[in-house]
Amino acid sequence: MAELHTLTLPGPMLKRWFWLYVWRIDTPKRERLYVGRIGENSSPYATAPYTRMGQNLGFKKSSNSLRRFLTEQGISPEQCAQSDLVSYGPIFSEIGKTEEEDYGEQMEPHKPVRDRTAALERDLRDALADAAYSVLEVVRGKAKFDPKIWAAVLGAFPANFPKLKGVSVDG
Repeated sequence: MAELHTLTLPGPMLKRWFWLYVWRIDTPKRERLYVGRIGENSSPYATAPYTRMGQNLGFKKSSNSLRRFLTEQGISPEQCAQSDLVSYGPIFSEIGKTEEEDYGEQMEPHKPVRDRTAALERDLRDALADAAYSVLEVVRGKAKFDPKIWAAVLGAFPANFPKLKGVSVDG
């Protein structure tokens, strides 16, 4: 049966920089979380949270990680009561394409920023799991987090995930 639905998108979520995000999915069984970042391994460019939102739930195997995690557990995203995308950022600016540099040259300045964002993604995922949230995926990585930015992340997400209150900034 057809129904009217509304999606409100804040303007800043259109910015192509490095972001962290958490999907909160109200599945038929229980609430599940999926933690991600914007700032890819395979490209020197960042995207916007609204773009990543569609990719996560789309059907292209190289970018639909949220859909894959859900379907591997027998959950169809379309059967979920609600999905909320909680985005934090922009954290770091996109490196951006210049006329003088080619794709390969763009990866070099992109990698350190990507790795710093990946460390924050991993630590946010672990903090949510440690706080007894049901998180779909495991995020691996060896990069070190930036304590100042990590403190800001931990200060932002408890508004949506209250069990994070009191988590140590020390990682």
